[in-house]
Amino acid sequence: MNRKSFLNLTARAGLFLGLAPSMFANKSSETIEKELVEELLNQKKALGNAVGLSADPISKVCVGIIGMGNRGSVLIQMFDYLIKNNHAEIVALSDLKQDKVEKNNEYLKTIQNSSADLYYGNENEWKKLAERDDIDLILIATPWNYHTEMSVYGMEQGKHVACEQPMAMTLEDCWKLIEVAERTQKHCMYMENCCFNGEELWVLNMIDQGVFGDINHAEGAYIHDLRKHMMDATYYENQWRIKHHETKNGNFYTGHGLGPTSFYMDIGRGDNYDYLTSMSSRDDSLKLGAEIEDFPVKKFACGDMNTTLIKTKLGRTIMLQFDTHTGRPYSRLNNVFGTKAAHEGYPSRLYVGQDELQWGHSWLKDEEYKEYRERYDHPLWNKLRTQIDANAVGHGGMDFVMVYRLIRCLNEGLPLDINLYDSVLWSAITPLSELSVANNSARTIVPDFTGGTWETPRKNEVLRDIL
Repeated sequence: MNRKSFLNLTARAGLFLGLAPSMFANKSSETIEKELVEELLNQKKALGNAVGLSADPISKVCVGIIGMGNRGSVLIQMFDYLIKNNHAEIVALSDLKQDKVEKNNEYLKTIQNSSADLYYGNENEWKKLAERDDIDLILIATPWNYHTEMSVYGMEQGKHVACEQPMAMTLEDCWKLIEVAERTQKHCMYMENCCFNGEELWVLNMIDQGVFGDINHAEGAYIHDLRKHMMDATYYENQWRIKHHETKNGNFYTGHGLGPTSFYMDIGRGDNYDYLTSMSSRDDSLKLGAEIEDFPVKKFACGDMNTTLIKTKLGRTIMLQFDTHTGRPYSRLNNVFGTKAAHEGYPSRLYVGQDELQWGHSWLKDEEYKEYRERYDHPLWNKLRTQIDANAVGHGGMDFVMVYRLIRCLNEGLPLDINLYDSVLWSAITPLSELSVANNSARTIVPDFTGGTWETPRKNEVLRDIL
């Protein structure tokens, strides 16, 4: 290991693992590497008692939302149908800015009889929302640095929590979420909307029905040119998002690719991540964007493209990519390959193999593709088609399906589709990717955050109990 990589590794170890700098004093790089691996493996173990967590049914879920910027303003619109059918009520909104909560409260008055109580003005007002006795669920849509603190505080106050990604940015915070959620027995959900998109649910249903045979490899991504948004002074308040790119290098937004691919492979439900290796390209496109926008920062830590490869306990592989810098069309890849079929997204296309080997195979023609799409369309999308069309403002309807499933599972006292361990696993890939990148793409162990419960196969929750 060269000195630069060695210093990168040791500097980041404290960030990821909560280790004191004195741990590294007068030790060789080989000794420190060994101790870091041991620290990863010897973190306190999860109990696993939140698998299949079924809290008491809540006939009408009372909701508080923290963060009423771009994302919070979309989420609140997903409640129209649920409020009108008496499944939920929004009782409180919080944000630093008064105008944001008031604007969203005006919208709320158009879909429910009562307005919400508003909390704004300083960085601790959200705690008053979390401390209310009449709230069952807190939705968190704030900048990333607040996610763990708010999730932990909410659960400590007896609330279920659903939080935008990532739920944690360090391994230390991942373990903190597990400890609190297992102790309080409150739901802790990573709000990954792509798990509820029509294409992804269709592919998942085909996998469940045996169309793909055995899954060996999948590819997911978040490829979305956000340079103009990130450098805008108002779109991300105080340009908070690009500041992560100035100081860190890895995959900061794992869920869009990792959520669906993990569902395809039954991660946490019969398989688990074993280790990863991660690398990033240069930051040329982001630097070019900074010059075009006359952004004051001209050099960034985060490369344009991060590619992380994950090996699972059962020997499957996942390729996960992250690129919000390069000027190219949006894609989440959504590629999955089995022994009998293959799917590639953007645009969606399907190949279904025959019993015999063949040369020159090709993607299904439009008529055949449509037949599979109709035959294996997920029953949840069939059930909610009218409401999905009405709520297409939420990324084509997947936001509505995500919020609908969350509320209806709480109504019925059923386990959530995305549980505590999913939430922590998907979040942990961020600091682990950073650690691997800083250490010359070294093989990096993924701790078992599930308490060994991943070894017990079970059906994915979104394939059961179609409410």
